[in-house]
Amino acid sequence: MRKSALFIVTALIVICGCSEDKPQFTDVQLELMPNPQTTGLPSPSGGFVIAAGPDTIASDEIVEALTEPFRELAQNTSFRTFRKQARPECERFVINKISNILIYQKAKLNATEQVDEQLKKAVENEVRKFIAEFGNDYAKAEEGLKENGYASWQDFKEYQKRLILSQSYIATEMPEEKPVTFDEMMAYYNINKDKLYVRPEQISFQLIDIQAEKLNPADPNMTREETTEKLANALIKHIRAGEDFGELAKKYSNGPWAPLGGVWRPLNPDSLAEPYDILAKQAKNIEPGQIIGPIKTDEHIFIMKLVEKQNETVEPFEKVQTDIKREILTERRKRYIDQIGLKLVRQAAIANLDDFIDFCLQKIYEKNTK
Repeated sequence: MRKSALFIVTALIVICGCSEDKPQFTDVQLELMPNPQTTGLPSPSGGFVIAAGPDTIASDEIVEALTEPFRELAQNTSFRTFRKQARPECERFVINKISNILIYQKAKLNATEQVDEQLKKAVENEVRKFIAEFGNDYAKAEEGLKENGYASWQDFKEYQKRLILSQSYIATEMPEEKPVTFDEMMAYYNINKDKLYVRPEQISFQLIDIQAEKLNPADPNMTREETTEKLANALIKHIRAGEDFGELAKKYSNGPWAPLGGVWRPLNPDSLAEPYDILAKQAKNIEPGQIIGPIKTDEHIFIMKLVEKQNETVEPFEKVQTDIKREILTERRKRYIDQIGLKLVRQAAIANLDDFIDFCLQKIYEKNTK
């Protein structure tokens, strides 16, 4: 939904990809690197604009978008190394912007006479959908415009108009879609199963969380800690005798989920922060249905009933087959859109494109090494 996202939602490679390809350096490597180059750089010459048909792209647009993603690389390399490593991603980003403009221009040329009325209806439908996302509260939706990168409703409508018209043109240029074969899906699964289809380890449990600071000793001769231990031991006996764990949690637990019988939602045990991380360690030693406690920490005493434990597993092919088919189709369409855009860029023969990209890289480097 954000306007700052790429114009054609499923089109071309996005700059966030560069974070995965960006070189990672050890402390030793960084110490051996030369300091960022501050002399011998191309002299600044103000802004730079290239034409994409009747529209233009200013260097400031590119520099603003890419300064932060390239910050680490710029600050840890010389300008020559930076330019070499950053240029492919910068070039893809620029070409993407150009292709978006050219696709829209082509879409306008190919549009029918009735397109304005059709677009108006489609855009108004997008406005209604946007407002619905804010519970049909118009005032909240207006506030949401800026959060999503729109200056006004008119800006939102113009963006949607361009998007809808461009997508309509792309749909007419797409080749007939071939069925996804079983072999394609199986190959995709085998390549990606350890990254995309891993079901993480999970546990779910009920917890009685006794916190000394929230107890008032009934016996003046006992400390809060002694009172806490006495209560925990008494509760263990009641649980062993068959009393309902959830009811005891509601009555005696000081934890956040006490009103729900101490039931915690399923979670990855590694996500538990102190002092609850000790529960993950204890869960490894018991099976679902078993109870463990008292488990003592500095300020808490826990009694835990393990409800479910699931080890990390890979989802079977049969369970993710539909998702795989959808991913393959998405990737195919993305490649087709890439081809449509690149074809239009080549036909446009953008003047000074290489100089424009080099100028943007220079400015990005300078901004990050001031």
